[in-house]
Amino acid sequence: MPIASPRRPAWRRALHGFRPELLLSLRALWPAAQSIDAREKWRACIGAALGILIAGVGATWLSPGDGQHALAAALVAPLGASAVLVFVVPSSQLAQPWSVIGGNTLSALVGVACAIWVPHAALGAALAVGLSIALMLALRCLHPPGGASALLMVLMGSHDFSVALQPVLVDSVLMVAAGLLYNNLTRRRWPHVHHAVPAEPGGARLTSRDLDAALAHYNQVLDISREDLQDLMQYAEAAAYQRTMGELRAADVMSREPVTARAEMPLRQAWALIRQHRVKALPVVDRQHHLVGIVTVADFMRQVDMDVHEGVNFRLRALLRQMHRPVRHTVGEIMTRQVRVASADRPLTELVPVFSEGGHRHLPIIDAERRLVGIVTQSDLIRAMDAAVRGPAPTA
Repeated sequence: MPIASPRRPAWRRALHGFRPELLLSLRALWPAAQSIDAREKWRACIGAALGILIAGVGATWLSPGDGQHALAAALVAPLGASAVLVFVVPSSQLAQPWSVIGGNTLSALVGVACAIWVPHAALGAALAVGLSIALMLALRCLHPPGGASALLMVLMGSHDFSVALQPVLVDSVLMVAAGLLYNNLTRRRWPHVHHAVPAEPGGARLTSRDLDAALAHYNQVLDISREDLQDLMQYAEAAAYQRTMGELRAADVMSREPVTARAEMPLRQAWALIRQHRVKALPVVDRQHHLVGIVTVADFMRQVDMDVHEGVNFRLRALLRQMHRPVRHTVGEIMTRQVRVASADRPLTELVPVFSEGGHRHLPIIDAERRLVGIVTQSDLIRAMDAAVRGPAPTA
């Protein structure tokens, strides 16, 4: 006779078949937190309340009757959704004045037409919403509450086109007026006027053409205007660049222990150092390694008669002949004594104008006692900027 298996506890039976990954998938249904502070949340809530109040008082004043029934006749329910868009996401394309007025009013007209000419209520409701969306897309006034306005007309069985004017149009105009007043008083630019985007120079990293290509590939309606999206992306790009470049100091990119010269060094010896190490400048230091000047290839070239017309090759040969003559000149006689310098902890972003606007190609780096500790060249700067733009290399 088979032995009956013991009955499992109730809690084990309840957990039978439970899969932990199901809980993880349910977590994905919970939306992320809004990236706005408490002040902006209160601004939006108060604005929406004031918008409904202004629309309700204004519409009731324009409509006959009084009391709650008059308010119900003067306000349409989709206006609540319009208030959310106008005051919470005023930068959205769906929340602009023409979207609010055109979307609600035109959709209401479509809804009345479907209520009159489509005998089946469910079919009329479906056609009202679908056709209103098509009309809003065609006339560039897409507004989600517009679909609700079309549906409301069918559910109410409205056969009067004037309903689209009073209360739908009146309510929408009053909401837009409240949005214009409140949003701009609280420093939220509204409406967002569409401007033709000027062509950027070819060197810009992110151009309007790039953004248009990305939007075409995304192929979805965005709840933000194109201009605001471009501003946001450019700000993020600049912030990322500032974050990476802002952390770099001159000490991070400078060439340490650069080849140096002494003021009493013969020109022939200094020129040999330049050729041997393939550099274009030699910082000049004293016995304590204090920076006293800099000598560059340009300083050497100025020692040759630049008025001759035999070309560069002739001047170079003349310079070399001069180097092999008995020493008559030293580095100190031709070096530049007024030298632009920087400290090792100087942010790299502050050095960019020195190279781009000041025309410098070499920047000696000194310590607090003016002793030479390194040199930053144009090549060092370009290499650091390229690394900052590319970002860290992916790890295997």
